[in-house]
Amino acid sequence: MRHNFGAGPCILPQEVFKQASRAILDFKDGLSILEISHRTPEFESVVEEAGRLVKELLNVPEGYSVLFLQGGASLQFAMVPMNLLGDGETASYLDSGVWAKKAIKEVPFFGKVNVVASSKDDNYSFIPKDFIIPEDSAYFHFTSNNTIYGTEMFEFPETKVPIVCDMSSDILSRVIDVSKYDLIYAGAQKNIGPAGVAVVIIKDEILGRIDRKIPSMLDYKLHIEAGSLYNTPPVFSIYVAMLNLRWLKSKGGVAEIEKENIAKAHALYTEIDRNPLFKGTCAVEDRSRMNVCFVMTNSELEKPFLKYVEENGIEGLKGHRSVGGFRASMYNALPITSVHTLIELMQEFEEKTNN
Repeated sequence: MRHNFGAGPCILPQEVFKQASRAILDFKDGLSILEISHRTPEFESVVEEAGRLVKELLNVPEGYSVLFLQGGASLQFAMVPMNLLGDGETASYLDSGVWAKKAIKEVPFFGKVNVVASSKDDNYSFIPKDFIIPEDSAYFHFTSNNTIYGTEMFEFPETKVPIVCDMSSDILSRVIDVSKYDLIYAGAQKNIGPAGVAVVIIKDEILGRIDRKIPSMLDYKLHIEAGSLYNTPPVFSIYVAMLNLRWLKSKGGVAEIEKENIAKAHALYTEIDRNPLFKGTCAVEDRSRMNVCFVMTNSELEKPFLKYVEENGIEGLKGHRSVGGFRASMYNALPITSVHTLIELMQEFEEKTNN
């Protein structure tokens, strides 16, 4: 058995793969999901159900729209300021990792950017705290989970400024209060579905306040009016996302999966802290449940350990080059049995090293 700890595109439930594979052969009356027109009632119902499930699972209040867009979360780095930041206005950003930094880079094309705090000088090993968000900010943007560095933001700032969040790596992994956000976006390839689509949850009333002319494909309002069907969407990615959202609902929803995610993270961090061969790379209070980053106390043992776990069924454990070491991504579909297998291999390697 293989155990997939890859950071993304990541593990999805086996039952979702089976359902999706059947639809490739026959989605409707002998037609594949890969060849069905996105204008058919059958596919329109897929988009509608996927959006309805996002709202149900996250308890999205009235007055919000759910969009399925192309370009991944990276396109949202530009779409957000293009739609929300007027000429001469300033948006505030928290710099907590590579993806936050890339989002910041896009803002000056449309307005001014104010970086309220950064942990860059410490290799993004913690989430900055006690920063001040100017009240005249057009909006405040932050990344809730930093995949590369293994940090996660568990306490969000209280502010009257509109809040925008890149939630790509931890959306649907824990209960959140959507009413506190004005815009949430997430690449699908972590907890939502396969790569190729991004989900945007947007408070309708924040749109239409700037005078800028926006290209049609980058205008949230046009996508809302078209029901995510302004142009040909990534049909298969949305379909698989719908299946995965059904799976999450069948598991008891976000509240139940959060319990599993807490248990998985607790088990692995406990072993990292116990085992003298390993150590974590980020501040304990900011440790991500989704992406556990760690190194070996003796770096010369890292290649032998990686070889050992790969020979025993572990996939995707190698850390990002910015951090080194290892990264165990534990998204919703990863069973806790895979975590226990990794822990057992860590203990076996400890015993082999000491003998």
